[in-house]
Amino acid sequence: MPTIQLTASKFKTDIFNYEASQEWNYQGDVPAIIDFYADWCGPCKMVAPILEELSDEYAGKINIYKVDTEVEQELSAMFNIRSIPSILFIPKEKQPMMQAGALPKNVLKEVIEKELL
Repeated sequence: MPTIQLTASKFKTDIFNYEASQEWNYQGDVPAIIDFYADWCGPCKMVAPILEELSDEYAGKINIYKVDTEVEQELSAMFNIRSIPSILFIPKEKQPMMQAGALPKNVLKEVIEKELL
């Protein structure tokens, strides 16, 4: 399953409607990862194929989304994205966790196994 491109409106319906509530309330039925990236970003290009692999590996168990920070500036501002890539890990029941920087596959898998599944 490929990663899913996320717009602000899709974020509000699938992830969390930040206009309707201040209190985090994840809408998804499985945990998620959101990759905040830009097309010109070198480290983002290194992470992209890893996230595609993980999307296949964990199909049905987690959803992996991508947010183009150049296009979706509202979402980027909401999460105070200052550096890219920034990766948001969203467990089903707990608060989301943000990690800046290009993480290697083994670290991403560890976070998925320990925090999301």
